[in-house]
Formats: sequence, structure tokens, C-alpha cells
Amino acid sequence: MDSARLEQLGLEPLRPDLAAIGNLTSSEELFRLVAEFHRKGLGGVFRSFVDPDKKESGLYAFYLSQGGLSLPNRDYYLEEKFSSKLEAYRAHLVRCFGLLGEEPSTAAASAGTVVSLERKLAEASRTRTELRETEKNYNKRSVGELEEAFPRTPWKRYFVESGLVEPRHVILGQPEFFEALDHLVGTIPLGEWKTYLRWHLLHGSARFLNEEVDRENFEFFHKVLLGQQEPEPRWLRAIRVLDSAVGEAVGELYVARHFPPEAKSRMAELVGDLRAVFGDRLRRLPWMTEPTRERALAKFDRFSTKIGHPDRYRDYSSIPIDAADYLGNYRRAAEFEHRRQMIRVGGPVDRTEWGMNPHEVNAYFDPTKNEIVFPAGILQPPFFDLAMDDAVNYGAIGAVIAHEITHGFDDQGRKYGPDGNLTEWWTEADLKEFESRATRVVEEYNGYEVLPGAHVNGGLTLGENIADIGGLSIALEALQRRLAREPARRRLVEGLTPEQRFFLSWAQVWRENVREDAARLRLTVDPHSPGRARAVGPARNLGAFVQAFGIEPGAPMWRDEAERIAIW
Repeated sequence: MDSARLEQLGLEPLRPDLAAIGNLTSSEELFRLVAEFHRKGLGGVFRSFVDPDKKESGLYAFYLSQGGLSLPNRDYYLEEKFSSKLEAYRAHLVRCFGLLGEEPSTAAASAGTVVSLERKLAEASRTRTELRETEKNYNKRSVGELEEAFPRTPWKRYFVESGLVEPRHVILGQPEFFEALDHLVGTIPLGEWKTYLRWHLLHGSARFLNEEVDRENFEFFHKVLLGQQEPEPRWLRAIRVLDSAVGEAVGELYVARHFPPEAKSRMAELVGDLRAVFGDRLRRLPWMTEPTRERALAKFDRFSTKIGHPDRYRDYSSIPIDAADYLGNYRRAAEFEHRRQMIRVGGPVDRTEWGMNPHEVNAYFDPTKNEIVFPAGILQPPFFDLAMDDAVNYGAIGAVIAHEITHGFDDQGRKYGPDGNLTEWWTEADLKEFESRATRVVEEYNGYEVLPGAHVNGGLTLGENIADIGGLSIALEALQRRLAREPARRRLVEGLTPEQRFFLSWAQVWRENVREDAARLRLTVDPHSPGRARAVGPARNLGAFVQAFGIEPGAPMWRDEAERIAIW
């Protein structure tokens, strides 16, 4: 919050890094610096991270993945419809190199270098839809195999500087990307790589610097790309930095103030109701054969749930914090997390760890742990309200719970077995049946027009759409079972039946106000459909929705019975 201090410092916090870039003399030193960038929370060239090994889910592995782009994805460099954004990006780069002290002609040349290099990386990158194909993005390699396949890339230097002295193996996400990168390392002059790194240094540090740099970053990445007219208040931006740097410390405060024990108890009850419905559906699913059903039930029996917050919060006390060093604080937090991850490679997976902060309004399914997780942050309206009746809570958080449960059996989650390992355990007949239904989901959502000429990408959003359709149906059956057990709960509220309130609650969860630029961006990068499609699509596939509101053929939300999709 000390903006006066940031104005006083100007670009001074970047001087050591700029000097290090300027002193590079070889590809070995280039990759040493790239590793240092990654340790400090800066992007560039490619991505690396630590995660459970998808085929040895009890152990942590080191992953290498495509990356190095500044625009949202490869399409922004390659498709004509984004040409105006690419030119705006080029102009932004010119201004940024000017902020680094370059003359206009030099800044224009530097901007061209960055766009050209990033375009080459984009050409070698897979699409967002292709990145969803789990098996194709899992390629285990020894360090020796990596060096043999990509001889011009100094991988051992990168690993040593990353804190990985002798990894047993690495998981290569996209081999063709790293083949292209290896070629670029051998052919792109070192001076161009220096220009590229100067840009990524400034871009990755902009929010921690003075107003001129921060505002220029906002003008393109928020105003041009997202349509946002003014920055959020500084205090809110500062909180977002805390979320990303020391998130569990923020979450611990949130839980103490805003997460009553009765919320966790009510959630556990809801999860039990929804598990019962999904388990019964697996047992009676008409299109699934017995061998696959048996394995599916074995996986479901080992399914676990986390609610609210971790039992033990992360200890950040070893991070040196200096009130006069905003950028340094963030980098030291990033290095703390980097070290924490690196020392785990090859070791056992911590099954108690959470992948989200406790205060996040979100939830997730982890296929390698075979678990669903609901942070305390989502247990508030419109998703959850202790004061509301069952119909409202089952239509909102109940459907979200069921959504996450079905992720274990969506087009990608179904590929993981009971132990969390990536393996093919479906019979060929069941796989064919599943894929025929999944194809219909893709086709339905391809038809949703979000903006004039802009449709949902049914392939990119397939997993989430399957989960939405199944989740809403499962939650409705769970509500109806509860009402059957306790008939006194079935009553009109303000003239609405429980089923009507259930569907209205579901729609209410997906209300949103999104600027057109942001909506167009999300259509290219977000595996979730826009809110309108999420509210409408699943409901149209349920006969109970048609009955609840007396929808007649020809009405906008009518869908012929033969066209309604049911997977789970």
C-alpha cells in the first residue's frame, strides 16, 4: 500500500536482473537465468511445476509444459480474429521498452523481436482443447533421454538451478513444443533472447512497481484484453497478491471469522445424500457393462471429500518480510513455495494438502487423489445458505457437489483408476457408449451463441458440461429423496414448489456481468461454459425442469425428449 515508496524506487528493483540479462554470454547462462526467473515467480520460455505423477499417483513428479507466451493463448498470435489485439500488444511492448529507457526506434525493434519469438512458441503450442487430452500430454522421460532428444537445450543446468540435482525422470507435456524450443535455442541469437527476457521481467514485475509501469500493464492486459475501464482499488489488488503468495495465512483468518462449524456439518450431510444417489446410478446405469461397472464402483468407494479448510495450515514464518520491499517480498514468497515443491520430487504425495486456499469461492476434483474439495469460501450465498430451505441449497451447492463428484467420471476424469493412476479401465463397448453421449454434449454446447458470431467451444468445455448436466440431475434426485423421507419439508414458498426453487437456485448461481472483451477471451481459454449456457444447458436436458415450469414444445427452453442427454 506504500505507493510513495514505489514511486521513489522507480525501476531500481529491476536493476540487478537487467544487469544479469545483459551479462548473458551462452545458452547455459540463459537457462540458468530462466530457472532463476521461475524460482522468483516470473514466467518465460516454458512452464515447469511439481504435481503427483499421473501414472504413479503416490509420488511427486517434475513436469515440463509449453509456455512462454504473454497473450492468453496461441490463438491470439495465429488467428486473424485476434489481429487487432496482437497489434495492440505490439504497441504496448513499444511503450514498455520505452519505460526501460529505449529510444522509439529501438523500442519498436525490441517489440518486433518479442512478438516474433512468442509467435514461434505459439506455432509449436497445442490448443487448449488438445491440452485436455491427458494421455497425450503425459510423456515420461529420463534426463538422458531429454538431453538426447533436445541436445541444444542445457537441461541439466536448468535442473541444478531449479534445485533438482538428479531427478529420476521428468514428465514432458508436449514433446513437439520442446523440439521447436530446442531448435530456437540453437538458432535465435542470444541478443533476441535477452530482449525477450527483459520484457518478461518487466511484465512479471509490473504490479509491484511504480504507477507508470503498473498503469501501462493495466491499460493492455486489463483494459484492452478484458474491457475493464479502471483498476480495482489498491487494497483489493494487494489482497490478491497475498492470496497468491501466502494464501493459507489469509485463509486461516477467513475461517476463524466466517466459517461456522454447523456449515461443515450441513455440507457433510449434503455430500452423503449426493454420494448415495450417484452410487445408485452407477449400479443401475443401463448402458454400462458389468466389468466397467465393477471398476467404477471400486473407484467410487475410495472417493474422499475435504470440506472447509486443511487441518494444518502452512507455516510461512521463514519468509523474510520487509515493509519497504514489495517486489522482494513477493519473490521471497515465490522462492519459498518453489523450494517446498522441489524437495518433494520423487517423494510421497501429501494427501492432506489442499490445492486451493480456504477462502476461495471455488471447488475442485483431484483425479490423482480421487477426492473432491470444497473450500470454506464457497459455503456462502448464492451457493450455500444455512438459513435457506433444502430446495435452494440442493439447487446451488448440492449441484456443485454433484458436479465435482461426476468429474471423476467425465471425459478425462474417467481415465484415472481407483488409486488415482492414469490407466484405461473401461471396456471398448462402454467407451464407445460414453463417447457417443459425449459427442452429443459437444454438439449441444457448440450451438450456444454467447455473442454475435461467438459460440461456446463444446470440445474445450466438455468435461465441465458433462459435470453440469450430471450434477444438476443428481442433486435434484437427492432433493426429491430427502423430501420423500421428510414430507413436511415439501411446501410452497412464495408460491413456488421445491422443484421450481431448485432450478431457480441453480440459475441464480450462474448470474454474471461480463464485459464483451472478457467474454470473448474466456471462450478461447476457459474450460467452463459461460454462465448463461451453464444455467440453461443442463436444465433443458431434464424432464423434471419441463414439468416444473410447464414448458411447452416451441418454447425457448424446450428440448425434445429424444434430444435430451443423460450420461450419469
